[in-house]
This record gives sequence, C-alpha cells and structure tokens, in this order.
Amino acid sequence: MRPGADPAEHVGVLRRAHEAFTSAGTAGRQVDQPVRRLVAESWRRSARARVSPDRTADVDLSDSDLAAYRAEHPLSRVMPLVRELMGSYAADGEHLLAVCDAHGRLLWVEGHSGARRRAGLMNFVPGAHWSESAMGTNAPGTAVAVDRPVQVFAAEHFSRPVQNWTCAAAPVHDPRTGLVLGAVDITGGDRLAHPHSLAFVQAVARAAESHLALLAPLPHPGLQLTALGRDEATLLADGRRLRLTRRHSEILTLLARHPEGLSGDELLIALYEDESVTPVTLRAEMTRLRRALGPELLSSRPYRLSAPIDSDYDTVARHLDSGALTAALRAYAGPLLPLSGAPAIARLRSALHEQLRAALIARGDPGLLADWARSPWAEDDLEAWRALASALPDDARAPALSRVHALEAELYG
Repeated sequence: MRPGADPAEHVGVLRRAHEAFTSAGTAGRQVDQPVRRLVAESWRRSARARVSPDRTADVDLSDSDLAAYRAEHPLSRVMPLVRELMGSYAADGEHLLAVCDAHGRLLWVEGHSGARRRAGLMNFVPGAHWSESAMGTNAPGTAVAVDRPVQVFAAEHFSRPVQNWTCAAAPVHDPRTGLVLGAVDITGGDRLAHPHSLAFVQAVARAAESHLALLAPLPHPGLQLTALGRDEATLLADGRRLRLTRRHSEILTLLARHPEGLSGDELLIALYEDESVTPVTLRAEMTRLRRALGPELLSSRPYRLSAPIDSDYDTVARHLDSGALTAALRAYAGPLLPLSGAPAIARLRSALHEQLRAALIARGDPGLLADWARSPWAEDDLEAWRALASALPDDARAPALSRVHALEAELYG
C-alpha cells in the first residue's frame, strides 16, 4: 500500500485484482499494476499449486501429537523470548503472535482472546497447515517459502476467508546451519499494515536466532570466567576451578573481551590509573598469571588466551543484545568486579549495569523491576523505584511509593 493511500480504497483495488486473477483459471495471467511484485509472484505459485481461494486450512497435528512435536522442535527453546517480546504487543493491540515450522505448520498461536476466536473460524490455530502451497499467499507460509520477511495486507491474501486480516512474518534460521527452522508472525487487523510491523517481526526473528546461538554448546571445551558480583573472579579450566587474584581477575576479564589480544601498552593503560607504573610491573603480573593458568593457555605478543573463553559478563551482554531481558537479569549476579579501580574495568562495569538498568526501566515490567530494585546493587536506585511504583497496580503500589519517598528524603532533605 502506497504511503498516504486510503486503506479501504486500496483493499477494493486489491479485491478486484484478486477476483480477476482467480477467475481467469490460469497461473500465467498477468496481475494488475496495484499488486506488489512479491504478492503477484506468490499468487502465481498459489495458482500453480491449485490452491482454492475459498479453502480453509487443514489441521495436521492435534492434541498429543502437536504437544510432542512442539516439545522436540528447536523453536520451543526460544518461545519464552518470543512471548516476552511479542506477548504484550499482541494482547494490547488485539493481535495474535504465531510461530510456524519450516513446512508452514502453526505450532503456537497466542494473543488476544477475541482475535483467537475469530482466527479459529478460518483454522488459524496450532497444528494447522498454512504453507503457501496449502493456503496460498499468507505471511508465515510465504516467509518460509521465499526465506525473507513478508507482510501481507488484507486482499493480498490468496484465500478469501483470510482477506479481513493483515499479517507480517520473518523466517528464523538455525544459527549453525543457516537452514530455515520456521517463522514468527504477527496477525491482526489493518493497523498492522504499517511498515513498523514488518520491522518488529524481523527484530524478533533476529533475537530468536541470537538466542539459539547463545544456547548452542561451545564446539570444543573452553574456559569459563565468572566475574559479576565478586571482587575476585573464578576460572573454570579443564575441570579445575581457580580463584584469581583481583589483578588477575581484571586481566582475564579484559582478555576475554579482546580475543584478538592486547599489547603490553594497551594493558597498562587499561589496568592502571597511575601512569608511572612500568611495563616491568605488568610483565611480573603476567608471569604469575601464566604460572597459575599453565603456559599453554596464555600467549604473548600480544597477550591473549589460546583457548576459547566465555564469561558471565558476555552472557548478560548477549542476552541484552537479543532482547532476552528476563534471562539477562537472571544471569546478572551484580556489578563487574565491583571494587576494581582499573579504568577499563570501570567502563565495562558501568556500561553493562546501565544498559541492563535502562532496559528494565524502559520495559516497565513490574516483576523484573521489583527483582532489580530489591537487589543489593539497586536498593537505593531512585529512578528504578519510581519506575516500579508506576508499573504496579494501584492496590500494590504503597510499599514501592514508601521507598520512593524515603529515598527522596535522603537525597533532597
């Protein structure tokens, strides 16, 4: 639909084009100009597959078969994230969120109860087969068919019973093989015709792929660094758990963030506020660290780790990047090496803490905000307490407001 076009008028044009196409009885008929190329090509494929424009979807999987199939499907691992990102958007907007497999079978359909009842009339339900070859042009089916994000507006749907709906879907890929696993979809009324709906499902699909990559095991054994919420980090290496000194904790945290390595000068600047500290001091620390780790794990020129390393800091950062805010908060055990005065560590500590804090306040989820505000590192966070008080229902707001007033009194007298 062209920007500024009247939706009702455009729907009428599309319906006339659809009727002309389907009444021609041939897949080779030219499609009228107002129909987008992506839709016209999908109509032709639908006609060649002998899809009836009046059909209703078949339900291939039901009850126990559906439950078993969903439990084994790779996308089941990202459904908590999909619900977190899309659930309130669907419910508040009277839309549906749906997830299909690579064959166009709907595995989950959730959202506004009224929309679910209306969608049930056309069998847009879990277990139903909505591939393009079965139901013609539709966002989830066409997205997996062409392996690209797709938005389908009203009469662009090939099936007439679906032409009162608008939907947008984006494929989700296996991060290891690149193969299509299925698609995430948002389905509802004309309000979804806006381009931001397509951008939204694309972002959710990317978040799902990032989360799948995060859940995938390392291809070979590596090192695991734990440095959040503690002054001295621990390192798990080859079954050994090493407790590191504060300086060694700082060094390994920085090397974990820079797998390409850091020169001696770069490490000096990153670690020491005192510019008079000499390279000899750093070399002595690196010698002691190499002795603790074993010579095979720490290389020099530049200083770098010779085995893969993952850290709890990186875990939280990846969760945040993928939009998995609940998982990020669960993995956040506190500020990074809280007593460290190393300049680079202080910057990393502040960046992660503020990114997580800002995301929680922006999300406005009362449960997540309560977990944050009542943590030892945020119990005096006035902005977080204010956000929590605003997010809570009226009958549960009093304790949070009391804390807000107490903090305000401490800060402002």
